[in-house]
Amino acid sequence: MILTNKLLEKFREALAAVLPIVTLVLLLSLTVAPIPSGVMLSFLMGTIMLIGGMMFFSVGAEVAMQPMGELVGARVTKSKNLKLILILGFVLGVLITVSEPDLQVLAQQVQAIPNLALILAVGIGVGGFLALGLARIFYRVSLRLLLFGFYALILGLTFLAPENFRAVAFDSGGVTTGPMTVPFIMAFGLGIASIRSDSSAAEDSFGLVALCSVGPILAVLVLSMIFRADAADYSPMAVTNVKDSIELRMLFSGGFPEYLQEMLISILPITVFFFVFNFIMLRLNFEMLSRIGLGILYTYIGLTIFMTGANYGFMPAGVYLGQTLGSLSYRWIIIPVGMLIGYLVVKAEPAVYVLMRQVEDLTDGAITGRSLQLSMCAGVGISVGLSMLRVMLGINVLWIIVPGYVLALGMSFICPRLFMAIAFDSGGVASGPMTAAFLLPMTMGFCTALGGDLAKDAFGVVALVAMTPLLTIQGLGIVYRFKTRHRKQQETAVDLFAELPNDAVIEL
Repeated sequence: MILTNKLLEKFREALAAVLPIVTLVLLLSLTVAPIPSGVMLSFLMGTIMLIGGMMFFSVGAEVAMQPMGELVGARVTKSKNLKLILILGFVLGVLITVSEPDLQVLAQQVQAIPNLALILAVGIGVGGFLALGLARIFYRVSLRLLLFGFYALILGLTFLAPENFRAVAFDSGGVTTGPMTVPFIMAFGLGIASIRSDSSAAEDSFGLVALCSVGPILAVLVLSMIFRADAADYSPMAVTNVKDSIELRMLFSGGFPEYLQEMLISILPITVFFFVFNFIMLRLNFEMLSRIGLGILYTYIGLTIFMTGANYGFMPAGVYLGQTLGSLSYRWIIIPVGMLIGYLVVKAEPAVYVLMRQVEDLTDGAITGRSLQLSMCAGVGISVGLSMLRVMLGINVLWIIVPGYVLALGMSFICPRLFMAIAFDSGGVASGPMTAAFLLPMTMGFCTALGGDLAKDAFGVVALVAMTPLLTIQGLGIVYRFKTRHRKQQETAVDLFAELPNDAVIEL
């Protein structure tokens, strides 16, 4: 009964998240960007699957992934064995990242580096930085200091890497923190921080996703210099225009087994690890294990449905929409359209809701999930608009990324620590499967229509999506700090006034 209520609740959330972007695409198709009926039919079928997939995934993440992360994190930390904590953190980081579906898609696009080499390098990068993040929580090292140092290193290496790999390196930082990674890593950090009794423990539980986004960028930059891959080949995405409902069924039924297998590979390593860990150290009762097992099944079903709908429904529509808008005489319209789509896409990202719930829980509602989501939506909307402008004018992605990260790091010195950690986490969370399945294809379609270079111009949209929430959420934190300070000053003035004797008050 409880799970049934959760499913209904998540269904309403998913419906409210997906319907706005579907409505916008329908309006565009009826006005300035006509879409073939076959592509539109696939898009609508994908929409139904996205809603169902988000519903099951959200329940699974809440029932299984978060408890698994918290239980493992808390149990390992109680051992006080830092070596064991770091080794397990590294292994978990590699296992989760190698199975991340978005990384598989990115690796297939880069022909100049072997897929296995790219995937393993990124996995090792995430594992290493997850271990570093856990050590930071344990030793209470400043997150700001680490981010400042590593992003300075990234910006330095960027100018040494081949030009065609700069955008894809920053994109890799976003795709690796997807729907599999975020729930587990965030909950794992919370489990590690839970044994600390100091007031800053909750704040330090954030920042793991931020650090795990750094590892892939460094890994791809170093890998591109090792391979000296001066030319990156990217295969354009094909648009399938089904003729009738039978072809539609064959399209989705043909792709569904592929994602059944891929998602099984994605979720199996972490599942095996948890049950082995439980047998050795946790020894949970049957009821708890059954609940987690059911949550894992829901997560698997949700991811399979979500990825099938996104790749066979949303992706072709995104490519075609970008091509159509790019062929218009007033192609500048894609900038405001892209900003609006970017704003709406964040509301459909499954991992965003995981972050929203955790922020509300840890701050006791002081930071509402809605305010966090609005800040992320605004940031992503701005980033997509910048991406479309960049494609139109041929602007180098570094001209935007470098000043953006410099500004974000500068803001971290005047932003409250908690907001700063949440902001850098949100950058990785915002750039999830919806970004890869709709925004990137739309940008590639637009770039193709303009005759641009996909490697230099289209790629980089994920990187910008991951960067702009750092600015908007830290801006929210700065406003929050000033409002809190002003309220405290008013309360102090009232208290001082109340302490004055009556004759002094009459004189005033």
